[in-house]
Amino acid sequence: MMPGPPCAELFTRHPSNPIIAASHLPYQANSVFNPGATMWNGETILLVRVEDRRGLSHLTVARSSDGASEWRIGPEPSLVSDPKAHPEEIWGIEDPRLTYVQDEHRWIIAYTAYSRGGALVSLAATKDFETFERLGPVMTPEDKDAALFPVRFNGRWALIHRPISPGAFGAHMWVSYSPDMIHWGDHRILLRARQGAWWDARKIGLSPPPLETDRGWLILYHGVRHTAAGAIYRLGLALLDRDDPTQVLRRGSEWVFSPVEPYERAGDVGDVVFPCGWTCVGDEVRIYYGAADTSVCLATASLSVLLDWLDEHDSRTHE
Repeated sequence: MMPGPPCAELFTRHPSNPIIAASHLPYQANSVFNPGATMWNGETILLVRVEDRRGLSHLTVARSSDGASEWRIGPEPSLVSDPKAHPEEIWGIEDPRLTYVQDEHRWIIAYTAYSRGGALVSLAATKDFETFERLGPVMTPEDKDAALFPVRFNGRWALIHRPISPGAFGAHMWVSYSPDMIHWGDHRILLRARQGAWWDARKIGLSPPPLETDRGWLILYHGVRHTAAGAIYRLGLALLDRDDPTQVLRRGSEWVFSPVEPYERAGDVGDVVFPCGWTCVGDEVRIYYGAADTSVCLATASLSVLLDWLDEHDSRTHE
């Protein structure tokens, strides 16, 4: 299949990028990146990953009335690792994804806990972003890039995550189910990393949580391309069935967002765009992403345009 004619970029970067840097924090840190995102009480709330100068990460709340500027950040971290009570967090907590669960009137936070045995998926909950309740680890190492769907499917919760097994050929996105958010099973591969020369060959992972649309669940995921100069993290789109998220309806052939700006190409880890959160109001989608593992940036897109693009660039029959 030959590529089509050039087209306009789907996402528009905010002119003030990066919108949050370590210098904006009220306490000393090395970097701030990979934010979870939601809207509450008319404000945008980010739960950002902050790496301190030991190299360990914690999570901090940032609030903004317009979702782009004048971020209000508390004087202390919002959620820090607690290795005494939770030894799986001994080397920090990272990369939160926020899902508001209407039935329970709270947000479920899926985050990566960095244990001695490797990265694993843990859950926490909050009703106000002031206090947080840990629900504990739900997946064993090596596993990360997780987010909860906001609704049950046939009475069960569903979690997308990305396990890596020693010796496995490729790191794929999986979905697992639970009756209570504690006991998880019925594990199955949801989206496979492609093989060969594709931009998302061998290693993929969920970026923000699934976004419900009238067409299905819109998925923004990252693919990792390994080159002679190092890894490049790019973003692609897929669409899942609303009633059965194991059914992939569309998968884009090309990446839709990649590191091109200087603040995305140079930093602690260069050539990385990595969103853990997005918001959607009307037709406008806002993705909040980590740039080069150093700062927080913002890009916007039209939801209807993204869905139309998927219709035109579905690659499933050509993989």
